[in-house]
This record gives sequence, C-alpha cells and structure tokens, in this order.
Amino acid sequence: MIKTDIELILEELRRFNKERDWDQFHNGKDLAIGLSVEASELLEAFIWKAPEEANPDKIREELADVLNYAFQMADKYNLDIKQIMLDKIRINAEKYPVEKARGLAKKYNEL
Repeated sequence: MIKTDIELILEELRRFNKERDWDQFHNGKDLAIGLSVEASELLEAFIWKAPEEANPDKIREELADVLNYAFQMADKYNLDIKQIMLDKIRINAEKYPVEKARGLAKKYNEL
C-alpha cells in the first residue's frame, strides 16, 4: 500500500508522541488550546511590521506547530483531513460564489 503524505505525517506524529508518552495529554480540549496558542505565536511574526517584513523562518516554524496540532486533533476525532478540507472548500464555494465575492473581503451574509 502506498501511503499518502497526510498518512505519513500522522504516523510520524503518533510515533513521536508515543515515544514520549504524550498521548495522555492530547485530548480534544488541550489540542484545541495548543492550536490556539501556536496560532497566536504565528501572529507574533507579523506584529508591528508590514506583512512582507515578517521573518519567513519564524512563519515556517510556527505554521508547522499550528498544523501539527490541527493534524493531531483530526486524528484524535478520526477525521479524514483530505475530506474535511475538500468539504469545507465546497461549502465556502457555495457561500462565496465567484460572481458575488470576487475581489471583495466581505462575509458571505454581506454579499
């Protein structure tokens, strides 16, 4: 069987956590909190500067942390990452039809 990139990442996260006996700390609540904390750390890369001045290495590091928590949360709830992402893109396409949303930064209920 050929494994997808997502499956390989999930396996590596599981191995990493198992070796350290960290599964005991990875309940849905704590994963959500960790995700929020890491997202805030990602924001720190941009504070008080123009977007193009943000350090790409800092963005890379913090974005990886955000994704690690998100992947672990999906895994904890047995969610298919590929499928939930494709489903959300489809839902957003319905909420933001091109003919109404193109070039606008408005919420769907304001279009």
